[in-house]
Amino acid sequence: MAGIGFELRKLMRRDSLLGMLRAYAYAGVIGSGPWVLSILGILATGLLTISVVSPAGAVTQFQVTVTYIIAFSLMLTGTLQLAFTRFCADRLFEKRNDLILSNFGGVTLLITMVSGVLSTIAALLFFPAQSVLFQVTLVAAFTVVSNIWIATIFLSGMKQYRAIVLLYAVGYALTVGAAFLLRGFDLEGLLMGFLIGQVALLGGMLVLITRAYPTRRSVSFELFRRGWFYPSLALVGLFFNVGVWADKLMFWFDGATGSPVIGALRASLIYDIPVFLAYLSLIPGMAIFLVRMETDFVEYYGNFYNAVREGGSLSYIEDMRNRMAATIRVGVFQIIKIQAMAALLIMVVAPDIFDALGISSLYLPLLKVQLVAAGLQVVFLAIINVFCYLDQRWILVALTALFLTLNIVFTGVSLALGPQFFGYGFLAALAVCVTLGLWQVQRSMNRLEYQTFMLR
Repeated sequence: MAGIGFELRKLMRRDSLLGMLRAYAYAGVIGSGPWVLSILGILATGLLTISVVSPAGAVTQFQVTVTYIIAFSLMLTGTLQLAFTRFCADRLFEKRNDLILSNFGGVTLLITMVSGVLSTIAALLFFPAQSVLFQVTLVAAFTVVSNIWIATIFLSGMKQYRAIVLLYAVGYALTVGAAFLLRGFDLEGLLMGFLIGQVALLGGMLVLITRAYPTRRSVSFELFRRGWFYPSLALVGLFFNVGVWADKLMFWFDGATGSPVIGALRASLIYDIPVFLAYLSLIPGMAIFLVRMETDFVEYYGNFYNAVREGGSLSYIEDMRNRMAATIRVGVFQIIKIQAMAALLIMVVAPDIFDALGISSLYLPLLKVQLVAAGLQVVFLAIINVFCYLDQRWILVALTALFLTLNIVFTGVSLALGPQFFGYGFLAALAVCVTLGLWQVQRSMNRLEYQTFMLR
């Protein structure tokens, strides 16, 4: 489903500095654009309304509520994101395009029902003191955002990358504008503004999807047919998304590091701000990741399997395998170098940001730890991508399950040891998984011909 590579290769073939810069800029926008636009939209909403919304804590309550909506909607839909992507890829390969839109309808119907029921229960149990308007808006927002993740995955498979970024820009611009106009309704107004922007974003996505894949049926569930649904991919999506948020949740709900914000929701100022700043450093690393993986690696990958199918010589097959392995090594080293540069830049400006936010400089070491962890997370994503291409799904299940388990265990240990060890749990979990993952990648590449000819 990797369509971005066509555009990136076209830019890179120009053999000019401008073409290379455009390719990396394009990859950075596509890889991180939706996430950055989402964060900037929520921050802009807070900055524009903090002086006029009453009570004063309503803006913080809004931002924390949206953070929980994003976190738990990702965990919920993670079980279907990769599995549905694989289903669409297989059907496109078989030229059975008529099944794609109807199954998208089936997935969104299922997600709508499950997310609606779960969020309704959560609203009634955890927010009894909030207004009915808040509870209804919360349920609607969680349901819409859950569907947006599925639609984003679907549009990525359709190679509509520019459209995704444009829709996110429009959606979050509407979020900011609507929240500002509805600020008189305090917390409920901010949340309604968020909902309006998300509905517009999802609506734009649905228009693109229905135009691309006309079908006679609107809803079907062939995705779950035996042989077409891969439970291993569902586990990978679940383990990875829960693993990414596990340490944040533990800091939120630890009595020493978290504090109540609204209803049952809690936040951790000392942990959340360093983590947010560290994640900004992912942007250049994601650009490198996409350019390397979707240009050279995909080209050699395609040549390797085309030669296998069409009877290419063994020497050519081995050469393509060696080039794939070399591309992975170069890509990992480039990610590490660019992440180190981004980390140094953020470290330089971090003291001023901490002063502006009133955060003690004692937490600067936590930021440095998180910057290293963010770099390792990009490498971990690259490893996951390689195993997805090689279709070695149970290795992915083992790696992501290990990541989730180690993050919980190591974060618990770091909380028990005290502030000087905060953040090391997430870092240690990623370090172990990246080390094992790189070893397994090397092992798999060395055995690729055997696995291809003898085990498939």
